[in-house]
Amino acid sequence: MITPELTARAAAARNAVQAQTGLLHREFGRAASNWKTDGTRVTATDLAISENIFRELEAQFPADQYFSEEAAGAAGPRRRTARFAWVLDPIDGTNNFALGLPHCAIALALLEDGMPVYGAVYDHAGRQLIHGGPGFGVRCGEREVTMRATPLDAQSLIGFHSPYDRKFAPHAAILTANFKLRGLGSSTMHLAYVAAGLLDGVVDHNVKVWDIAAAVPLVEAAGGKVEFISPAPFPLEAFDLGMGRIFYVAGSAGACAQLKAVLGQA
Repeated sequence: MITPELTARAAAARNAVQAQTGLLHREFGRAASNWKTDGTRVTATDLAISENIFRELEAQFPADQYFSEEAAGAAGPRRRTARFAWVLDPIDGTNNFALGLPHCAIALALLEDGMPVYGAVYDHAGRQLIHGGPGFGVRCGEREVTMRATPLDAQSLIGFHSPYDRKFAPHAAILTANFKLRGLGSSTMHLAYVAAGLLDGVVDHNVKVWDIAAAVPLVEAAGGKVEFISPAPFPLEAFDLGMGRIFYVAGSAGACAQLKAVLGQA
């Protein structure tokens, strides 16, 4: 149910993300980067966007909790105790952003009692904000969008990351044999594009909670599902930068069933 508390936070989420798009575009392909201990790339722009968005939101909602992939000095799990919590990936697809490849996104999720209920995703490549959640619907800018619900076939487009673990290599082979794969380098955009009707489904082994939290409510609002093969990260009880990787499939209910059946053949 949409409450005044949710409505106010949804509007604040859109405004906070949109306020950072100028910085994202100015530094695209130019920002110097470093490598973190977990092997992922970070730039000063990631850090600035994270600080700027949370500063704006905290001024409005001081009782909420704030979790970012680029949380300075965060060590070990942080328990979620507030009714409303925010999960931010300031730039999903930092490799793309630093190298000048257009598929990257600012991804901000609002959680209520640990469940993602609203997402605001700025699609750098499409130069549009994809936003929504259950009860809100999904919009690209002001245009309402919906997902594809037709059965998967050989022409279906499936978002897929190269598996980080070789044990999942057979999944790549079986998916390639059955569908057309798209690897954008942004887990957020794979899911957001399912919600917007641009991709038919997603299979991913590589993500952590901040990579998907903003896009999960988009898929659900569009009538789709995100089915976790690994233990479900929601409701989120604790935010941990050292958490394990998440394995899931997403799409319409029928697409999820087809994807799991195909993966079962690998």
